[in-house]
Amino acid sequence: MPASDLTLLIDAALIAGDIALRHWGGSPQTWTKDDDSPVSAADLEVDRALHDALGAARPAYGWLSEESPDDPARLEREHCFILDPIDGTRAFLKGEKTWAVSLAVAQGSGIAAGVVHMPATGRTYTAAAGQGAWLNGVPLSVSDRAEPDGARLLASRPVYAEKNWRRLPVFERMFRPSLAYRIACVAEGRADAVLTLRPSWEWDIAAGALIAAEAGARVTDRHGAPLRFNSPTRRSPGLLAANTGLHGAIGQALA
Repeated sequence: MPASDLTLLIDAALIAGDIALRHWGGSPQTWTKDDDSPVSAADLEVDRALHDALGAARPAYGWLSEESPDDPARLEREHCFILDPIDGTRAFLKGEKTWAVSLAVAQGSGIAAGVVHMPATGRTYTAAAGQGAWLNGVPLSVSDRAEPDGARLLASRPVYAEKNWRRLPVFERMFRPSLAYRIACVAEGRADAVLTLRPSWEWDIAAGALIAAEAGARVTDRHGAPLRFNSPTRRSPGLLAANTGLHGAIGQALA
């Protein structure tokens, strides 16, 4: 990865955030995709701007975005941009603040650089492989809580169904609409763990996974296997991120 890739992502995220903010609080044209999720004119404008800027800067890199048709040529590239122009579109359309621009560079099957930018709150989480994780220039570190009972878990309501657990711990339940932001909250220590059991799109988790890992988290799929990116399926079988001890304890409690 060129040393400037993280800088490139940060600059692109700030530009993308400014574009999104021009639509935020308004009523951008909105459509419903095949999976019943919304996409707005803001998502599409941000996606085009990112494609133009990042593609011009790194023409040899592949491209994987939620709002672009998939190009199988990315599978043959050593580097690939993986991004969600607006993660948390429903929150964005409601005028809420907890949506993010999520940008990452994959190198091989791993993530080399990542940015989760929260335009409405001015929070920018960043990381490069082997160089630590940061929030607005301040180093990040995960919490040291080891026991699941009482741990602050960011997860959607279906995760807590009894069928998913050997024993359901007494978590402090938390939620944020943007999965990228949920993972960043673990990196920051604002939550102790994040868990999703449904297949997770790479563009939702790529940047956050690196940021959390660089902050000291163990980040895996729901079964404890390493995450692999720029894959043919574009999905991971869920995600679990927490410090090593808590990750193991939650993994053991899952069915």
